[in-house]
Amino acid sequence: MTALLVIDRLSVRYDSRDVLRALSLEVARGEIVALMGPSGVGKSTALRAVAALQPFDEGRIAIDGFALAPGPVPPESRLVPLRRRVGLVFQAHALFSHLTALDNVTLALRHVLGRSPSEAEAVATELLASLEVGTRAGAWPSQLSGGEAQRVAIARALAPNPPLLLMDEPTAALDPARRSALGATLRHLSKQGRGLLIATHDTEFARSNADKVITLAV
Repeated sequence: MTALLVIDRLSVRYDSRDVLRALSLEVARGEIVALMGPSGVGKSTALRAVAALQPFDEGRIAIDGFALAPGPVPPESRLVPLRRRVGLVFQAHALFSHLTALDNVTLALRHVLGRSPSEAEAVATELLASLEVGTRAGAWPSQLSGGEAQRVAIARALAPNPPLLLMDEPTAALDPARRSALGATLRHLSKQGRGLLIATHDTEFARSNADKVITLAV
């Protein structure tokens, strides 16, 4: 399989301290890869570097032909191709509290990709319905359950239709039933041809759903 994401010897330092050291991995289209390891080994840092939210010091990142190099994060004006390729679901969902579920999902479509309000709303409505939260489109984040908020966050990440989806500790606040439902959702997304890279502490979830597990050492 052709690699969708290539991380080659990625290293990140804070104040001369190694936070992430020489990470190499690949994610193919249709593949779910779990990135595991104890707290503090750089799992979230790796995801943020791939999404260009975090500078890195050494190595190379390539996402579907778009390359990131060591040094400062490029200006957002140069990252539009990356935003079309990568969606990130944060651990705490990070939905904007002053926006409805629907408006959270349309945000990037309108302000990053330049879609019209009607086009953005049509895409968002379809995504929310496909993730079984269509009836919650008008709800505020504070009115959503943990599982609902997560699905809205997934819809927001998928709105630009990226081939690569990143997820940070997706099962952290989910009960067993919702973990099972999330696993089914992720497998469905992989069958659509997306690649998924998931940072997780959840060994059982990784074993049940990932095609490949990468474990970071301290």
